[in-house]
Amino acid sequence: MSRSPVAAARPSTRTALPACLDSGRLPAHVAVIMDGNGRWASQRGLPRVMGHRQGVEALKRTLRLCSDWGIGTLTAYAFSTENWSRPGEEVSFLMTLFEQVLARELAALQQEQVRIRFLGDLSALPDGLQSLIAEATERSASNVGIHFNVCTNYGSRSELVHATRALARRVQAGELDPEAIDENLLAAELHTAGEVDP
Repeated sequence: MSRSPVAAARPSTRTALPACLDSGRLPAHVAVIMDGNGRWASQRGLPRVMGHRQGVEALKRTLRLCSDWGIGTLTAYAFSTENWSRPGEEVSFLMTLFEQVLARELAALQQEQVRIRFLGDLSALPDGLQSLIAEATERSASNVGIHFNVCTNYGSRSELVHATRALARRVQAGELDPEAIDENLLAAELHTAGEVDP
């Protein structure tokens, strides 16, 4: 059995924080948008799928560095609601890649005590991927390492609609005065509730 590419690529020691960075000034939460993978590949004369594979590798390096440097949370905007408008073959490849990488890396994420969560409307994803996401979320729920949020089929507008509807239901049930709604109550209904803002 071959070692996970993540595990194989990991040095036996942690990556030290570069001297030019002050550990006291690092953010507690970093967010990255996984964009430009196709352009990266096109600029090199490669198929777009190679760009997506390289994007996964870049994300794995980013997760490792954030963990090594004591950054508590990494959020990756991996697949937006707008990404469904891409060619069907590319979307199918991305779903397959997502499932393959998660299946392959789950043990390494567990070993590193990464707590992984998936934010967004997961109901539109392929059944196999949904099952794997549920397994990864459950298995890592009590892990004490870096929190890794993967925004999947995520859109900021749909998240705001979800949060607003939740507050409206509380108002309708008589549990909440509309005048009491503020930024904190709205934040408590977002997918990232309980996390430090990026």
